[in-house]
Amino acid sequence: MRELWRADEAPWLSVQVLQEFFVNLCRLGVPLAEAREAVTDYAQWRVIENTVALCERGIAEMDRWRVSFWDGLILAAAREAGATTLWSEDLNPGQDYGGIRVVNPLG
Repeated sequence: MRELWRADEAPWLSVQVLQEFFVNLCRLGVPLAEAREAVTDYAQWRVIENTVALCERGIAEMDRWRVSFWDGLILAAAREAGATTLWSEDLNPGQDYGGIRVVNPLG
């Protein structure tokens, strides 16, 4: 993650990723104020908003790659951002999803 914070250009993330991040911080017992501050910090990056069009593209990604709806949305957001690398602990590390390669940030 340090690598992403030090990048010359702000990384991309989706609103969905911010939402999942917040929920998981709260599940881990992080106080609400700290979890909110963490989301605010990451919201400084370039953010792909949730839209109906993104939802439809997420469904197409889900169908094409046989992934969950939520992972399909993340792939659709990455594609919208023009990403070639997607940092994810859920998708298969090293797999190429039509020009988007997955890297596990924890591994």
